[in-house]
Amino acid sequence: MEEKQKKSGFVTLVGRPNVGKSTLMNQLIGQKIAITSNKPQTTRNRIQTVYTDDRGQIIFLDTPGIHKAKNKLGEYMVNVAEHTLNEVDVILWLVEPTTFIGAGEQHIAEQLRATKTPIILVINKIDTLKNQDDVLTFIAAYKDICDFAEIVPLSALKGKNTDLLTELIFKYLPYGPQFYDEDTVTDQPMRQIAAELIREKALRLLDDEIPHGIAVTIEKMTERKNGMIDIEATIICERESHKGIVIGKGGSMLKKIGTAARSEIGNMMETQVNLKLWVKVRKEWRDSELYMKNYGYNPNDAK
Repeated sequence: MEEKQKKSGFVTLVGRPNVGKSTLMNQLIGQKIAITSNKPQTTRNRIQTVYTDDRGQIIFLDTPGIHKAKNKLGEYMVNVAEHTLNEVDVILWLVEPTTFIGAGEQHIAEQLRATKTPIILVINKIDTLKNQDDVLTFIAAYKDICDFAEIVPLSALKGKNTDLLTELIFKYLPYGPQFYDEDTVTDQPMRQIAAELIREKALRLLDDEIPHGIAVTIEKMTERKNGMIDIEATIICERESHKGIVIGKGGSMLKKIGTAARSEIGNMMETQVNLKLWVKVRKEWRDSELYMKNYGYNPNDAK
């Protein structure tokens, strides 16, 4: 009987930077995989996470925000996002609750109109609305911009209506075998997750002091006999002045970043972590294909 068959497929989250894609994916998966920050464009690679229940399996691809590129790293991020649209079974387009549809949204709508993949419009951040009835005006503003399969208002931060979204995703997925074991949550190697968590803590603690030009590389990651993990990592920034800010007075900022990252990496790996951090300057690394490859962003992956 078809009812007993399981569904399995790929879903991508698209939207302008900072609309809450990573927050939503973490909420749907039930644990933290993608980094979240109040700065746009924190997701630089396509993060693949897996949700499994008795209905089947959803593989989420959290892509970088679609935006106008300013440098080679920007071009790479946009290529990854747009390339994904044709490879998935369902597209989730996240927008903020507003009636103003700006150039960024128009650009995304243009990309989406070219695909035959079912699109679910997700109006996020409804927890910020004083009057919940206002949602109807936002739905009206967006409903004709694309041919949407569904429109779901929700709050990724508070988890409101996220169960409904999961239900609707399964509705559009094909029947088929599962791609991953049921206990798999992500295909990202632990080194990459550790690097992303360190970068997130740096972005959060540095707040607006440093622009986006930081990367993190894991130099060494080893496990001791007692299960404790030693990690040596380098934070890369673009200017000498940034290096001083990342280190902080008497090393105070670097210590804060390390403490916050160590705690979260330890929770995720379910073991104690010994983390050592260094800071290096690599001028204009975001415009160097060689440096981008070294820091885990291979332009050829986006083609």
